[in-house]
Amino acid sequence: MSKIFVIGLSQPVLSQQQTELLSDCELIIGTARFKNLCKPFSASFLPVSPLNTALQTAKNTVEKANVAILASGDPLFFGIGRRILEECDPNKVEIHPALSAMQLACALFKTSWDDAQISTLHGRTHCHVPGLLLQNHKNILFTDSLNSPDTIAGQILQYLELIGDTILIDSIRVQVAEDIGLTSQHVFTGTLQTAAKTIFSPLNVVCITVPRQERKTSHGFGLTEKEISHSRGLITKNEVRAITLHALKPKTGILWDIGGGSGSISIESAQIAPEMTIYAIEHKEEGIKNIMANIRHFGCYNIVPVFGKAPSALVDLPAPDRVFIGGSGGFLGQIVETVAARLKTGGRLVINGVIKKTIETAPVIMHDNGFQVTSSRVHVTRRDENNKETIYNPITIFTGKR
Repeated sequence: MSKIFVIGLSQPVLSQQQTELLSDCELIIGTARFKNLCKPFSASFLPVSPLNTALQTAKNTVEKANVAILASGDPLFFGIGRRILEECDPNKVEIHPALSAMQLACALFKTSWDDAQISTLHGRTHCHVPGLLLQNHKNILFTDSLNSPDTIAGQILQYLELIGDTILIDSIRVQVAEDIGLTSQHVFTGTLQTAAKTIFSPLNVVCITVPRQERKTSHGFGLTEKEISHSRGLITKNEVRAITLHALKPKTGILWDIGGGSGSISIESAQIAPEMTIYAIEHKEEGIKNIMANIRHFGCYNIVPVFGKAPSALVDLPAPDRVFIGGSGGFLGQIVETVAARLKTGGRLVINGVIKKTIETAPVIMHDNGFQVTSSRVHVTRRDENNKETIYNPITIFTGKR
């Protein structure tokens, strides 16, 4: 039976086994940089791009002859191997891995990789790269021409400057292994600032090391008002925050926290759902300062503070999966209309109403904009250790589903 040999390459020359496999193939598929390696063989060479065409040709050819597909490193590690196994008969596929670029890079970096978060931005996009990377002590990262090492370093630097985290700016280390295995191989080690100004080879693997930081409180659900920086008591009370988060159901994707105040909803959402990117929109300077302080304090770098007033401040933000409105500044109708136009299918909108006008108008506005609306009215009464009772104003929590 003919086979599709998926051959990983990590050296500039072929091994004896690889040579024998290629000698027995009628078709070789690979990128342009592998073409010279294939000249000694009688097999025809087909570019791997477009991939759909290449795979279809491989499936047609393997019915009568052997096919080789050349890949970098380990084809099953962020490589083409998964796609081949999904689309081709696994019984006709043989995987011959080489050392991955990640393994070779870590050897050059002189660092272990079993304790690293391994991510790829090759052919992918992420709306907030700092949030993806800064929560990990060690990141091994695959890049592409759009997400190059200098671009990534610049994005992290810009974000840390935005939130005023000078300690991290000075202490993060960037390493880049370029042209691994080639005569032009080079290892860069430096700061964010230096990396952001350096032009790198497109063939690279990046390691970004973030110093371990001790937080004053542990990550997880259940932060108290005393732990979160706020001004003049302007913070969503613990009990109300718990119910609001239950209604929001933060998980993955994008969250807009409109009227962010101290950022308490953003902070707890960030800790519950670290894969989310959260945009905390606040138009008061004291509020935005508190949000930034809380981001630094809790290390919630998946939160992006946005200084401005909704709905205009929402224009350039990615479409949300979840929206919380804790304050509207008198523009509730316009904000809900904007949310309705951009909220993704299956999204949720949660509005906390305190004043009579919001309680009366919010469900009507939500319904008129296509939401199915439910509500809960929350009365909070507390007793402290001295048996002193405090009664808070009731809050109505409206939940809109698409």
